[in-house]
Amino acid sequence: MKIKNLIIFGTRPEAIKMAPLVKEFEKHSDKFTTKICITAQHREMLDQVLSFFEIIPDFDLDLMKPNQNLYSLTSDIITNLKPVLEKFQPDYVFVHGDTTTTMAASISAFYSGAKICHVEAGLRTFNMKSPYPEEMNRTVTGAIADIHFSPTPTSKQNLLDENKKQDCIFITGNTVIDALLFSVKKVNSNGFNDNEVQHLKTILNPNKKLILITGHRRENHGQGFINICEALKKIAREHPNTQIVYPVHLNPNVQKPVYELLNNISNIQLIKPLSYPAFVWLMEKAYLIITDSGGVQEEAPSLGKPVLVLRDTTERPEAVDVGTVLLVGTDQNKIVKETRKLLLDDSAYCNMSKLHNPYGDGTACEQIVNHIIMDSMKFISSN
Repeated sequence: MKIKNLIIFGTRPEAIKMAPLVKEFEKHSDKFTTKICITAQHREMLDQVLSFFEIIPDFDLDLMKPNQNLYSLTSDIITNLKPVLEKFQPDYVFVHGDTTTTMAASISAFYSGAKICHVEAGLRTFNMKSPYPEEMNRTVTGAIADIHFSPTPTSKQNLLDENKKQDCIFITGNTVIDALLFSVKKVNSNGFNDNEVQHLKTILNPNKKLILITGHRRENHGQGFINICEALKKIAREHPNTQIVYPVHLNPNVQKPVYELLNNISNIQLIKPLSYPAFVWLMEKAYLIITDSGGVQEEAPSLGKPVLVLRDTTERPEAVDVGTVLLVGTDQNKIVKETRKLLLDDSAYCNMSKLHNPYGDGTACEQIVNHIIMDSMKFISSN
């Protein structure tokens, strides 16, 4: 009797972090029938990741619509997952992190009677409005999940504090490190050919320190992004021997201030969003990363890159505690000050770049599958 797994995701970050888990389950096809369901909460960006990791979904809900909102997306996911769950009847449903797909899929899986496995479980800021709606999404998922795969001791403790049972929580490290190590190896292989990477090689000046920027968080929309852009403008002018590369998120709330305030500055390159492999390649080349991304906070320390985080709070305090990342919020003066320090003070830079990454060693997916093998043996013996 094979155990049936359904892995559900819908956004690019989820796909990146779940792809190595898909690959790990493929190694155990004698024990598991594993199928992939995507909601396509992100469409184009999701498809790029699937192609890179050579994953073909078994179920594609294709739910992305123009002017989509959280109300319609949530209801569409729950409704459209019902026939998938009824048809496949999975024993285990795997969801990841904190997206609307994760929260809604967890509710659907609960209704179906499947065991819910939450990958990257237990992250908390303890502020339901920051990040929005991610903190609510992961908290709801945590309340429903049967098995919690936490990346760190801190995330496990958050779940224990919420009265989750200790024997249902497993510390594995973060699957994003598994994905990153696989991806770095692939993009640096001789046979790898990518048009975006080739284009990046033509616009980068190897004699300049590269500062990589990303930003998209809802809580930074408005004055927050204006402050960020003013800070970047000042950094570019103070440090003409640096090159700032900013793949600009497609959200109009991001594009408008970025292009209005940063266009036509000679050492700032505003480019379209990058595919995952191109972004991994660019992270490797960066001297410093300034971001509001949760995933980048986890990935960059494995590459030895200091990170300034454009948020006031983070659900990833481990990196802050060990010193691989620093919270600067959207305070213009703080962004400029801390960037200046890392550009000019070699000892400050080395202190951040050489620290240990608290998010694991790249074996998270292997650990998750081993736990499910053990759990499924109990499941089979009890039926």
